Amino acid sequence: QVQMAESGGGLVQAGGSLRLSCTTTGRTFSSYTIGWFRQAPGKEREFVAAIGWSGGETYYDDSVKGRFTISRDNAKNTAYLQMNVLKPEDTAVYYCASTLGAGTGEPDFGGWGQGTQVTVSS
Repeated sequence: QVQMAESGGGLVQAGGSLRLSCTTTGRTFSSYTIGWFRQAPGKEREFVAAIGWSGGETYYDDSVKGRFTISRDNAKNTAYLQMNVLKPEDTAVYYCASTLGAGTGEPDFGGWGQGTQVTVSS
């Protein structure tokens, strides 16, 4: 898998928006499905969203469906996670990772970045 790096986290009030970016210097970015995961304090890392290599297929956890949008720009080797109507329970470290497989489970992904902190205040 290609090594990813996340950015764009921060502190936002409930109801606000943030856009996270996930980029890599790898030359084969466009071949990979990119996934976003998050880990809240004291909890296991969980799936948030994923996007297929062409951008034509997207997958979301029910908890973010309708509020978050995943997209990608293969020319820029970058994937995005637009997060709207943020809630305090969205507070977590957000990670992106890559896979050549078809699954959306955490074991299917690799090349994890260091994560970016998202904090939503009530």
